[in-house]
Amino acid sequence: MPIAKIRKLYKLLDPEIRAKNLRALRCELRGLWYDLTRPTMPDPVFVVGCSRSGTTITYETLAAAPRFLKFGWEIPQFWNGLYGPLNNGWHSEAAGAEHARPEHRHAALRYFFARLGQGWVLDKTCINVMRIPYLHALFPQAKFVFIQRDGRDNISSMMDGWRMGRVDGRFELTQFFGPFPEEVAINGGEFREWCFFLPPGWRDYNHARLEEVCAFQWLSANRLALEAKRTIPPEQWIHLRYEDIFERPVEMFHQAFERLGIPFTAELAARCANLRPTSVVKGTPKKSKWKESNPEAIERILPLIAPLQRELGYDTDV
Repeated sequence: MPIAKIRKLYKLLDPEIRAKNLRALRCELRGLWYDLTRPTMPDPVFVVGCSRSGTTITYETLAAAPRFLKFGWEIPQFWNGLYGPLNNGWHSEAAGAEHARPEHRHAALRYFFARLGQGWVLDKTCINVMRIPYLHALFPQAKFVFIQRDGRDNISSMMDGWRMGRVDGRFELTQFFGPFPEEVAINGGEFREWCFFLPPGWRDYNHARLEEVCAFQWLSANRLALEAKRTIPPEQWIHLRYEDIFERPVEMFHQAFERLGIPFTAELAARCANLRPTSVVKGTPKKSKWKESNPEAIERILPLIAPLQRELGYDTDV
């Protein structure tokens, strides 16, 4: 028997490989079943916000409700596969209502059904903060849970993420897109690719300082979200503040679950009362952490972010 065939047979004996192949087969069969039967799927709930703004703890808290189907991880490759840098000329990872297509809705519901089953999906993928009009066009009844964070702390945390990555990986975008189409030399060449997400106009910052890039990302994400908010029916928009996780977590999440029509059980209340935010980048999260991590850099970009800071309800004093 040829060596190549022997190697293939050996792989079939590996329980992990067999389990992976079975999962793939099950997904494919469920996808075919979706194509044939078109089962009813409610429009999803999307947790959106700038990277490092508290989207993970918000998602994990909402996901504790048994009502939701969820992946437990982000799916930017899927959303970008429908419309993203590799098929929009490297414009950005943003998408507008004009980019929505009926086949995109079908592909998303098929993807959810094949992997999660039939039910109400909760998705948290940070690039979707720049795609709210697109998602609303695809899913007119979808609900959006938007969380904001003080720009000083948010930008400082993003800077740490650019430098340090995650405790379990990195944030660089070449892992999804491959090489960038032009030179990136951020912070004097310290960074040769982008991290987190690509907003519209990213090319203008390919040679900027790191704090300017992160400020641009924060401004882009929050500005696009606030612009989209004006087009979303109020009953489908839930607006949260990261700082309330420390100051009033039970009240904040009680209101969020109520807006979603999900009973706020004693178990959920206990969970919210004992939230312990963690950071996948650098130490325990807390308010005004920027003063310890990147004070000089944040002070340099305060004039850039001050107008949006005020609009979001934050002071602009150092």
